Order: sequence, then C-alpha cells, then structure tokens
Amino acid sequence: MKDKKEVIDGFKLSDKDTGSVYVQIALLTEKINHLTEHLKINPKDNHTRRGLLKMVGRRKNMLKYLEKKNINEYRELKTKLGIR
Repeated sequence: MKDKKEVIDGFKLSDKDTGSVYVQIALLTEKINHLTEHLKINPKDNHTRRGLLKMVGRRKNMLKYLEKKNINEYRELKTKLGIR
C-alpha cells in the first residue's frame, strides 16, 4: 500500500489541499485496492468485505458528484486511477 502522503501529493490541487474530492477518491481507491488483495488471501474475512463494500459505495457517490460537477475531470480521474 502506498504511503498516504504520496497519494495526497499526487492528487492535491494546492499546497494545503488534503480533503478535495480528488484526494478523497484517490485515498479510497488505494484502500480499496489494498483490501481487495487482502481478501484474495483471506476469502472468509467477512468483516473486511463489509468495510470494503462501504468504501466502494462511498467512492461511487463521490464519483457521481464529480461527474455532475465536471465531466472532463471525472473522466480524467477515472483513467488516472484505473477505475472502470
């Protein structure tokens, strides 16, 4: 899993930006990828699976918001993060 600071540095809009939609989606994507790998090794870990599904839902809602706000930046972010 990447360091949180690295992810924030890659997606921040300004020097003090840590909570914009772009940063939040990037951090959630990193956590989702990490938990997906964990669940491949531990398929019976249902507590983690539930947390993963909650994160996916939260990210989905943020992506919907970004899509309404700015469709071009939404598409760019999805390709940059490798989200389908």
